[in-house]
Amino acid sequence: MSEQPGARTAEGLVEGRRQENHAVFRGIPYAQPPVGPLRFQAPAPVEGWAGTKRTAEFGPVVPQAGPTAESSVGNDWLTLNVSTPALGTAGLPVLVWIHGGAYIAGASSDPMYDPASLTSAGLVVVSINYRVAAEGFALVEGAPANRGLLDQIAALEWVRRNIAAFGGDPDQVTVAGQSAGAGSIAALLTMKRTHGLFRRAIVHSVPGTLCTRVLAEEVTAALASRVGAAPDIEALSGIDPLRLAGELTALGVDLPGHRKRWGRLSQIGVAVCPVLDGVVLTETPWTALAGGRTGGIELLVGHTRDEFRLFSVMMGRLGTFTEDEARTALDLFAPAPDGADAYRAAYPQANPEELIELVYSDALFRMPSLRLAQANQAAGGTSFLFELQLTAQASGGVLGACHSLDVPLAFGTLDSPTGRHLFGDRPTPVVSVVSRELQRAWVRFAATGDPGWPAHRPGRRLTRVLDIESKTLPYPEEASRQIWERHDPAPFDLA
Repeated sequence: MSEQPGARTAEGLVEGRRQENHAVFRGIPYAQPPVGPLRFQAPAPVEGWAGTKRTAEFGPVVPQAGPTAESSVGNDWLTLNVSTPALGTAGLPVLVWIHGGAYIAGASSDPMYDPASLTSAGLVVVSINYRVAAEGFALVEGAPANRGLLDQIAALEWVRRNIAAFGGDPDQVTVAGQSAGAGSIAALLTMKRTHGLFRRAIVHSVPGTLCTRVLAEEVTAALASRVGAAPDIEALSGIDPLRLAGELTALGVDLPGHRKRWGRLSQIGVAVCPVLDGVVLTETPWTALAGGRTGGIELLVGHTRDEFRLFSVMMGRLGTFTEDEARTALDLFAPAPDGADAYRAAYPQANPEELIELVYSDALFRMPSLRLAQANQAAGGTSFLFELQLTAQASGGVLGACHSLDVPLAFGTLDSPTGRHLFGDRPTPVVSVVSRELQRAWVRFAATGDPGWPAHRPGRRLTRVLDIESKTLPYPEEASRQIWERHDPAPFDLA
């Protein structure tokens, strides 16, 4: 008899492995491999198996785009992982992690997402792989749109069916994600298919990146032309996934050349994102919540203070932005018609670099996060807000409180490669204190719906500010809030 932990799913028996005081299962398929006749299709139900499936290794990742893309061998891209402190009918709260990566990259196997600390605190943690880049988000003629989101729904349906066997309570599921993962969750909030699949949501750095159908069609046509194919399912299914991902990377580099036609999309370095296709996604999360077409839930929302700093450092542009570039950024991303003037009036001492960082941080992450919290509250939900102001100590603090800084703090993975890149090999005691506070907030919220500070409501707008001395204060980005007060994020469209 095996000494390794096992569980019976609706599809068959799985065997994981013991890790310290909990059981870990990796690479469990939740849908069939989306290749061959299933390529560019909605996820197909996974077939059951006889005997016991060994699930000790992470599943392969879909071919990805961008400078941080991962690669692996195999095409069983739709798998998930479970980490649990107690098998059987323990009825523990469940946290389902949806990774970020700009909708073009990312994988649940990233050491930054190691769930050991959260599992030790009493959560059953599920992390998923889903289709990204062209496989998941290119709008292909004859194929369903937003396949990456459909994959996430299939994974959540698996959790609903099976999580009790791993000690989880299917009625106590919290979905959590950062960046593209948070944007995915915001989109899931609008879909009738997700009702009953999760009770609460944690979203960090919600991106305001959605595309209109007409723009997405042009992007796919441009991508298809690079590989000499028509932009339809028949032609693109014949193109090797790795080649298509590579051409999507190249198209991302070439985006600035499409500015006159593709407008704001041309400035963000990423060519694909969720599409308002009229079927899977019919409207933005902000308008759906504000218009009462979807109900509010218990929602924990956060962003960092210096969201855009990470990207300016990665591009090698920190300290080099010009007035002309600031003018372009304000014209494209400040809310119309007078947002550019409002930024200059609200921040009169800001130099071009600071203006660019402000408007990109606001338009891409900070204001979409804030506006989602407000819309959720207006729709009858309860929203809790935080801002991370702790400065990354590595590299002399040049990254500030940048995008993604919150993820290793929440997972307690300060010793992961990303954690060391942000906090150095020896994080200060303050970093460990903030990490423990954010972890406790996650665990408490997943269990009770309350992270430990007051909800964000009109008038007071209380926000937990995480820093050397964390405090609950009025929303700290008040000037930006006023600029965006009547402006929800609008989908990218043709210029």
